[in-house]
This record gives sequence, structure tokens and C-alpha cells, in this order.
Amino acid sequence: MHRNGYDVAIVGAGIVGLAHALAAARRGKRVLVIDRDAQANGASIRNFGFVTVTGQERGLVWQRAMRTSRIWSDLAAEAGIAVVHRGLLMAARRADACDVLDAFLATEMGTGCTRLSAADVAHRLPFAPPASGGLWSPHDLRVESREAIPQLAQWLETRWQAEFRRGLRVTEVREGRVTTTGGAIAAESIIVCPGDDFSGLYPDVIAAHALVRCQLQMLRLAAPGYRLPGSVMSDLSLVRYLGYAALPQSTAVAARLRAEQPDHLANGIHLIVVQSADGSLVVGDSHHYAATPPPFASEAVDRLILDEFAAVLGPAPALRERWTGTYASGPEQCLIEAPEPGVRLVIVTSGSGASTSFAIAEDVMADLYG
Repeated sequence: MHRNGYDVAIVGAGIVGLAHALAAARRGKRVLVIDRDAQANGASIRNFGFVTVTGQERGLVWQRAMRTSRIWSDLAAEAGIAVVHRGLLMAARRADACDVLDAFLATEMGTGCTRLSAADVAHRLPFAPPASGGLWSPHDLRVESREAIPQLAQWLETRWQAEFRRGLRVTEVREGRVTTTGGAIAAESIIVCPGDDFSGLYPDVIAAHALVRCQLQMLRLAAPGYRLPGSVMSDLSLVRYLGYAALPQSTAVAARLRAEQPDHLANGIHLIVVQSADGSLVVGDSHHYAATPPPFASEAVDRLILDEFAAVLGPAPALRERWTGTYASGPEQCLIEAPEPGVRLVIVTSGSGASTSFAIAEDVMADLYG
């Protein structure tokens, strides 16, 4: 341990920071987590709570998602975090979407997944319009992120003795030292997890990666009177998730979507529907990119999201809540830099923080400590 300090200081208490706190604590390190907010307020709680494995980019990202899903499963029971449901049902509206699913199943990413016929989808979604077919994956799971992130932080405090200092802004990081609005803190290793704050710490390093912010719109709908078998996606996801989109068979689907749903594609919309314990549905989402996205939600975008919902699951229940969120986006799936000795800058740049952070954190700790 650093003399009179901590083994590991982590800047940022979102899911990326919390994942690093867990990975460090499991190595027996004395951990401090610093955050400028009094409570979780950013992308980590403004999402689906959907730990998405199926469809993640082939290779390292998919492997990290598989590892992260297993870690979520293991810690959820111990930390008292409810896994609201497990599994993903990809409902294919078009026959050529089924061709993409067949190609996906022929890869290592399809291990453990099941191809569904139109009748199989109808059996699992008896209330929905007919589909051409589908895919079921057992690998994905869902937590209620607004509850799970605070619970995870509390568990890190009680089970792993991680310390949290909230309401402190970090003004400078140098090897072995974090300077905050509450004074300087010594640490052997420092992990900086700034989310989509590009102008605070190490702005020159971040600028080299050409990051922008992605704004999303999301909705909560009233309980529909049925239970979903798992999370639900549709054809639009096949051109957004690289695990599908990189397959040659996705070309035909992309052409169909450009002709039939150009407004959905223009607004970066693909359908994800997950269900909460109270039966309500969290539905989204859209993607708009800018250096500083406007804070205003578009009613037209919400209508497009609900249009796809109706095509896949039938009439939408009453709207109960809507919100926006932003996250860092760039050409890479994840940014990991070593701006100086003993310091790592970690930003998930693909909206997959909940899905990959635990594995990323293990890799970063292995790089630091062997």
C-alpha cells in the first residue's frame, strides 16, 4: 500500500469505476472511490440495466461481455441485487433477418443460443404480431440499474471495505497523487473513469480519440398485463450491434431497413424492451451524436420508438416516464490509456458499460498488478 494512502484510488463512481473498485478489492487492495456527485446520476442509471452479451462485437468485446455477465450473476446474489429477468428474445420481423440469425448461430457467438421458428416466437410472445422467426439467448440478464448501482456501491463498502468520498471534484491527477477540492490523496495506482466528461482530466489524451457524446431517449410504459420471457429486440438491432452487423448476411437487412424505415435509422433507433419487477416496461432507444447534445427530448423520436414497439409487441401501454441520457462514443469500443506511470484512463465508448465493465476492470488490474 502507498504510504499514508490507498493502494488504488478511482475517480468516478459509475459502473466503470465500481467495476474497478471490485477488481481491485478482490486483489486485496485498499480502495478509495471519489465522485463529484452525491449519488449516481449519469449513464450508469439512465439505461436499461441490460447486460447485453448477444450481438456484441465479435472477439474481445463479446468475450468481455460473457465474463461480465457471469460476474453480474455471481455478485447479484451476494450483494442482494435482483436479476429481474434473464435471456434475450430477438424477434425477426423479416425473412432476411432470419438469415442473419442463422449466420450468427453458425459462429462461436451463437453457442448456447436457440433458433426460434415463427411458431416458437408466437408461443413465447402470444400477445404480439406474427414474426418470421427469432433467436433465444440465455446469456443476457437484466437488473434495475437505478437500484443496482447504489446497491453495488453499498456492497463494495460493507463487503470489501472500499471507501467512498462523494461531493468531491478531482482537479488534478499525477503519479501517486489525486488532488481534489477536499485536499490531496496519495495512492499507489489511480484509475480515472470520467464517463463523457472530456474536458476535465487528461483532455489532450481524450481528444486524440475523437470522442463525441451520444444522446439517447428512453421511455417507461405501464405494466401491459403480460410478462416478457426476457429482454426483446428486433430487426433494427441487427444493423446496430456489430456481432450481427459485421456478418455478410446483414447487408440485405440493412438495405431493406433503409427503404422501409429510413426515419428510424436516421435517428439511430433500435428496439430494446425490458421489464421491471412491477411489470412496467423500459423501452428505447435512439442515438444522436454531438460534442454537446441539446437537453431536449423529441416527441417525434419517441413516436418512432413506440412505432417499432407496436410492430414487434403490439399496442403500447400508457407512457409513465421519459428521460434522456448521454454517454461517450467513439470509433473504439473502449479507451484504455496509461497517461503516466501507475495511472489508467478508462472510458467505455460504445454504450456497453454495464455489459463489459467488470471484465475490462479485471484486465486493467491485471495490467497494473500482474
